[in-house]
Amino acid sequence: MSAPVRIRCAPDQIAACASALRPPHTAADPELSAIVQATIDDVRTRGDMALVAHARQFGAPSFTENQVRVPVSTLRAARAALDPELARAIEIAAAQVRDFATAVRPSDTEVELAHGQRIAMRVVPVAAAGCYVPGGRAAYPSSLVMSVVPAQVAGVERIAVASPPGEDGLPPHVILATAEILGIDEVYAVGGAAAIAALAYGTPSVAPVAVITGPGSSWVQEAKRQVSGQVGIDGFAGPSEVMIIADASADPEAMALDLLAQAEHGPDSVAALASHDPTVIDAVAHALSGYETPIGAVTLVDCESLDDAVGLSEAFAAEHLEICCADAASIANRIRQAGAVFIGPNCATAYGDYVAGSNHVLPTGGAARFASALGPSTYLRRMSIVEMTDTAVAQLTPHLEKIAAAEGFPIHGRSAAVRNMSREGGR
Repeated sequence: MSAPVRIRCAPDQIAACASALRPPHTAADPELSAIVQATIDDVRTRGDMALVAHARQFGAPSFTENQVRVPVSTLRAARAALDPELARAIEIAAAQVRDFATAVRPSDTEVELAHGQRIAMRVVPVAAAGCYVPGGRAAYPSSLVMSVVPAQVAGVERIAVASPPGEDGLPPHVILATAEILGIDEVYAVGGAAAIAALAYGTPSVAPVAVITGPGSSWVQEAKRQVSGQVGIDGFAGPSEVMIIADASADPEAMALDLLAQAEHGPDSVAALASHDPTVIDAVAHALSGYETPIGAVTLVDCESLDDAVGLSEAFAAEHLEICCADAASIANRIRQAGAVFIGPNCATAYGDYVAGSNHVLPTGGAARFASALGPSTYLRRMSIVEMTDTAVAQLTPHLEKIAAAEGFPIHGRSAAVRNMSREGGR
């Protein structure tokens, strides 16, 4: 392969280095936005006919309205035809994701506060979720697992899957088989912005959902942006990223493969390794030289100290962070800004992509500063249930009246005061 990019990051350049590692930010493409808006409007106006036109334009020339929803019999046939070892691998991966999602699913809470009022916080699943699975260079059954299983753990009653059709009018057969493995019978052969519009607004064949999740192209991401508010979304998926912090304990061959695995995602993927030990950088560069040119670029960063490497990671807020150091667990305790952190000698990000049980739908582009991995919470709402006891009314109403008067809302105060008067016998 061509030599990786090698840069030096001085302590006073950490923010600049983090910025340089990230692909240049580009403003929303007005032309793309207009095309997506037109597609959404078309789906809202013409419904299934628009979905048919979209499918015919993008790879399924003979697509018809009766192919919008994939028959259950087709899902079952795809499952029956799937390689048994692949089917077993998908089942194992789904089981790991399910076990972890179950462990972290939020539960209801009820508290009684100091003045006697009781407040319960109920965690309520949305009524319906739409899980988008992209097409393109390959089929991605793992993305289907990562989107569907947390929704099932959350308790979502209706889960719809959308994935673009190929020439035969169907999504990839491994996607159909995976849906059947997961117990999903509502699968639509629709893709791109049209699929997002259908899930958000509905058509005669596609009932609308409350939340849409899953990665996709720039058209899919723009469509999610435009329908956000009509539905909830999990976030915006940009180019995939890995940052590796390594010391002399790291295996250079393993580090090289982890970087190349990330570069495999595409030409705009970010694959970077930071170390305070120049011999580590040299060894990883040498290991990389033994492989063919990756799809994306690889960057090696010389830092002056391990603290600087950690600081670079925090400034970058990577989707995936690998800590390949002798004291990995301690270093991980210092990390606050990463989508998912992998520690120790067996820390390949690939485990998180497939079988570890954590979710691979993660914040990118620095969004790990404020966003989290997809999980059951993505499909849950928090809803308060408030019960004001007589004691709470008596003690808190005067304070409410003061605040309401200060804000210019006297009727708010009276609506509370009438309860207090009633409690005191109508005085």
